[in-house]
Amino acid sequence: MTETELRKHRCCFSGHRPEKLKITEKELARLLEVEIKRAVASGFTTYITGMARGTDLVAAEIVLRLRERDDRLKLICALPHPGFGQHWGGGWSERSQRVLARVDLTRTICPSFSYAAYQARNEWMVRHSGLVIAVFNGERGGTKNTLDFAQKSGVPCVVIDG
Repeated sequence: MTETELRKHRCCFSGHRPEKLKITEKELARLLEVEIKRAVASGFTTYITGMARGTDLVAAEIVLRLRERDDRLKLICALPHPGFGQHWGGGWSERSQRVLARVDLTRTICPSFSYAAYQARNEWMVRHSGLVIAVFNGERGGTKNTLDFAQKSGVPCVVIDG
């Protein structure tokens, strides 16, 4: 299959970290699961997560749970740089490690830390996807930049108010 054909079955996630969300993690998970199941029903079977705290990790955990009942589902982790997520508090590093232990593929986008690595990761995810599921509260930042890049690239977006 060509990259263009593969993109038709890939969906990536974008969204805010927990402290920027207007909804609880429980509500976030419920809304994400609805949209992920809708994407699966539309033929999306491979999911790409940027592995950030909040939306990305919650979405990854949902995909892994759904994969237990549907072995067509795959999860790709796109890390912005080596060591990403290893020093978070609040249990997020442990959650990240549990996800990484179960993924189908991990890609590290940049060779070292830089702020530009985050946008490079986001653009890589969009370029390899046919759909973006985003949790967006209207604020400027990485999620807005990702949505703008997806729109410019012609990749459809499902936006959850978060």
